[in-house]
Amino acid sequence: MLRLSVFVLLGAAVAIAATVAGCQATRAGYETAPYKVVGRDGPVELRTYPTLRVAETQSGSDDFMRLFRYISRDNAADQKIAMTTPVFMDADGKAERSMAFVLPESLTVPPAPKNDRVAVREVPGGTFAIVRFHGRRQTADGVAATRLRDWLKAHSITPLEAPRFAYFDPPWTPGFLRRNEVMVRIPPTAIPKAGS
Repeated sequence: MLRLSVFVLLGAAVAIAATVAGCQATRAGYETAPYKVVGRDGPVELRTYPTLRVAETQSGSDDFMRLFRYISRDNAADQKIAMTTPVFMDADGKAERSMAFVLPESLTVPPAPKNDRVAVREVPGGTFAIVRFHGRRQTADGVAATRLRDWLKAHSITPLEAPRFAYFDPPWTPGFLRRNEVMVRIPPTAIPKAGS
C-alpha cells in the first residue's frame, strides 16, 4: 500500500512538472512585446514600452477569433502573422471593451484587415505601472486591479488613461501557471524614488 502511494505521488509530481515545463515552453515560443523594467515598488513593476502596433477589435462573443482570423490570413495581403504576447483587454467597466493582439516588431507595415470590425493601430509608448498575477481572468482581475489602484493612491499618482489587462498564456494553461498583468500608463515623472 505504501509503495503504491509513493508511485502515485511520484506520478503526480512528474505530471505537474511536465505541465509547468510545457506551459513555460509554450509561452517562450511567442514573441513578447518589448519593454524595459525601470523600477519596482512593492507589488508594482515600473516599465517603459516603445510604440506598439496592434490589431484591435471591440469585445464580443467572437472577439478572440476575429483577431485570430486576421493573423491567420484574413487580411488584404492574405499573410500569416505570428501570434505574440500579450493579448490586451480593457480593464474598466465600459459596455464596449476592446481586445488587441500585439503585432510582431518585424511587421513594419501590417496588412489591412478584411473584417471592418478589426483595426490596426499604434499604441504610443510610455511608462506603465504593472501588477502581475496568476489565475483565471474573472477570478483574479479584481484583486490585481485593486492592488494597482491602492498603489497609485498611496503615491498620489493620477494615471494618464484607463488600465488594461495583459494575458500571456493560451486558454488551456492552468490558472496557477498563468501570467497575467494589469497595467496603467503613468507620467514618467511619477516614478517613486527608492524608499518613498
